[in-house]
Amino acid sequence: MNRFLVIFLLLITVVACKQPEARRPISAKSGSFIDQSVERNIKLNNSERSAFEALIVKDSTINYIASNSGFWYYYSTKVADSLITPSFGDTVIFEYNIKDIANNTIYNKSDLKQQNYVMDKQELFTGLREGLKLMRTGETVTFLFPSQKAYGYYGDENKIGANVPLICEVTIFDIQSTEPN
Repeated sequence: MNRFLVIFLLLITVVACKQPEARRPISAKSGSFIDQSVERNIKLNNSERSAFEALIVKDSTINYIASNSGFWYYYSTKVADSLITPSFGDTVIFEYNIKDIANNTIYNKSDLKQQNYVMDKQELFTGLREGLKLMRTGETVTFLFPSQKAYGYYGDENKIGANVPLICEVTIFDIQSTEPN
């Protein structure tokens, strides 16, 4: 019996003193998913760019401007350069509509209603937020937003699907500055 006890204690000591080994991954994954995603996004971006460029060429009477942010726009109504553009915290009162690249209305101005947007403090899709910063009170601008500047991969979970480039006509009625005069 004493012999079994010694062997048992020796076995427990050996097992207890053994260093745990790090678990190894079952299989190594490569960056192929990320590579595929990058490739898919490049193709999508190029496709949308080509569609917008074709629209711009077809509409040669309009002077489209390429923004530094990756979208195009033109002025239907332009106001003198001396007026202010909105900055952080200013309230912008505006209305807009949303169309797809084939110029089919997705949301009209009455669907979206007049908006009171506090610059960079409220939710608004990226392209429109950046576009408003270019505008002045009384101006109407039409923007061509690639999907990554619009609702992107998820859409708006209503009428706008995934990866849909948009055309938005925006009119600013007032900019209420947070800066004292």
